[in-house]
Amino acid sequence: MGSTVLPGKPYPLGAAIDGRGTNFALFCEHAEKVELCLFDSPEAPTETERIPLPEQTDMVWHGYLPGIAPGQLYGYRVYGPHDPQHGHRFNANKVILDPYAKAIGRDLQWANGLFGYRIGDPAADLSFDDQNNAAIAPLAIVIDPAFTWGDDRRPSIPWNETIIYELHVKGFTKRHPEIPEELRGTYTALSSEPAIKYLKNLGVNAVELLPVHHHVDHRHLIERGLTNYWGYDTLAYFAPDIRYAAADSARDAVREFKRMVAALHAAGIEVILDVVYNHTGEGNHLGPTLSLRGVDNASYYRLVADTPRYYMDYIGCGNTLNMMHPKTLQLIMDSLRYWVTEMHVDGFRFDAASALARELHEVDKLSAFFDIIHQDPVLSQVKLIAEPWDLGEGGYQVGNFPVGWAEWNGKYRDTTRRFWKGDGGVLSEVATRLLGSSDLYERSGRRPYASVNFVTCHDGFTLHDLVSYNDKHNEANGEDNRDGINENLSWNCGVEGPADDAAVTELRERQKRNFLAFLMVSQGVPMLCAGDEIGRTQRGNNNAYCQDNETGWTDWKTDDKRNALLEFARKMIAFRHAHPNLHRRRFFQDRKIRGDETKEVRWLRPDGQEMTDDEWNTGWVRSLALRLSGEFLDLVDDSGERRLDDTLLILLNASELRLPFLLPVQDHRLRWERAFDTADPAADAFEWTGEGAYELEARSMTVFLMRRSSENS
Repeated sequence: MGSTVLPGKPYPLGAAIDGRGTNFALFCEHAEKVELCLFDSPEAPTETERIPLPEQTDMVWHGYLPGIAPGQLYGYRVYGPHDPQHGHRFNANKVILDPYAKAIGRDLQWANGLFGYRIGDPAADLSFDDQNNAAIAPLAIVIDPAFTWGDDRRPSIPWNETIIYELHVKGFTKRHPEIPEELRGTYTALSSEPAIKYLKNLGVNAVELLPVHHHVDHRHLIERGLTNYWGYDTLAYFAPDIRYAAADSARDAVREFKRMVAALHAAGIEVILDVVYNHTGEGNHLGPTLSLRGVDNASYYRLVADTPRYYMDYIGCGNTLNMMHPKTLQLIMDSLRYWVTEMHVDGFRFDAASALARELHEVDKLSAFFDIIHQDPVLSQVKLIAEPWDLGEGGYQVGNFPVGWAEWNGKYRDTTRRFWKGDGGVLSEVATRLLGSSDLYERSGRRPYASVNFVTCHDGFTLHDLVSYNDKHNEANGEDNRDGINENLSWNCGVEGPADDAAVTELRERQKRNFLAFLMVSQGVPMLCAGDEIGRTQRGNNNAYCQDNETGWTDWKTDDKRNALLEFARKMIAFRHAHPNLHRRRFFQDRKIRGDETKEVRWLRPDGQEMTDDEWNTGWVRSLALRLSGEFLDLVDDSGERRLDDTLLILLNASELRLPFLLPVQDHRLRWERAFDTADPAADAFEWTGEGAYELEARSMTVFLMRRSSENS
């Protein structure tokens, strides 16, 4: 009791040790007083000390406590006006989590005392709750950031050579039979030899982790026996989620995360974090008071202009962070820099990124958020991926993010699904998506790798379910199957019939191969959803956000069908790596070789002739071929060395009929060699003699390489 407190410094925000003590700093623009609350243990019913922070500098309250070492649990009590009608929700009866907490020493325990208003009161959130929540509030813990990184180096994989594997730390490892059971579901499990060996053998070189910032499991989910499994309701933007730590202590969880990053880097695999800076887990005006709401609600959140009791909600999660306030921008930028400089991650995927660009009501792609990132010497050098949509007006912004950003290309997903389902009228767009979506990215000076191509992701059907279900089956989520996105563009992907029918089963497996192969021959950056390569199913649940169980976890059991699909996926990824023509740095141009008619890109009909303008817009046409010349590649490095590739011929048939394709041959010394056929994935490569036509099965694709004929070698 009676700890000495010195003025300290207003920066850095949060708790910072110096070997002799700890500086505490908290931004509160509208506060009247701030108390630092020290706790002896996670079980403590209340704080052992309340220490008023003695100084305020530029709206930051701060103080320095000698002798406070790593391991100290703490929170804040913030005094100020309780005036929800004007956007202020201060309540000093509530212990508040530091927004800059580097680790969580105690998670919240749901009870009415976590709310700033009286639950059940007719006045709802306008009422004032005076319960002391000290026994149940989430607490931060002071950490020592020191870590021996050794010779850790970022893989720095060029964008055009990147292959992303989207996974959930727990879901990917929880049922893996080769990982010790006590480690499964953790950062340590993801950095284990079996996990890394699998990723390396698959051929991916970047993992995109579903949110690992510490998040809120909402009360209504807990009461239904569910959890916020995906983690898209962040509570602490600097703290790795302790739910995924094998370590016994919160401090060790930070070091465990760093060891995971170092192990993945040593294997040549980048670490990209899915981050949620558009909203927090405090929800709408009826949500709990856990952190930002109690620190300074009117500064951190976007409030409705004429009725600031309520929150602008561009995400559908209750609130939106106020990107127009400099301290909110600082919070996000400080968090991003922390994960790069201290945790060594390689990039970020921004959830509902359009919300970050809303300076007024409309989306502004030149907003302060993008300006700050572009001029930041740290963040401008890492991978930046936008989910380019939110739920607000004008929120669908695919193709509109600035140079330096990649985007989840929802148009690629939708067009690819429609094509392989057998829909007509999409041929022209299929061609555009296959070559990197130049209509979206080229005019603004961006490259093909601005397009992150995907068919499935965590949000929606798995690949297996995409070709197996006509309807979503989200009954286990407890919302009467009303939740989840509408995937009617892709229901069953043209595969109909009972699951026990051999022909239907084979067609479903072929459609999986079609999606995997098409993804890997498309220009841009392919993203594979974890488990799709082994036929992972969620039994028709296309919104498994709350399914922290076998529905959401990867099932690693093996059988002939799963093994065959995995082998095909590995083959497709290896094929992409081996052919730079499939991951070019620049868009294809309308160029010719040595003045003859061998173009860089040729689109062909099944009869081997060029597609006409009218045929591109003919609704019944569902097949075509693409010839990519291998003589027009970009310089692959700064040395000026020119790298050539094989000329490729990609045959696509999304129709229900087998089609004969004539393979174009302009030189008798050259022959086509088949690389793979999704209708016959186990067949060996063979040289096409050029006699007759190649029979391309219904709903299948084949790729040929141009080789010198064995007869003339």
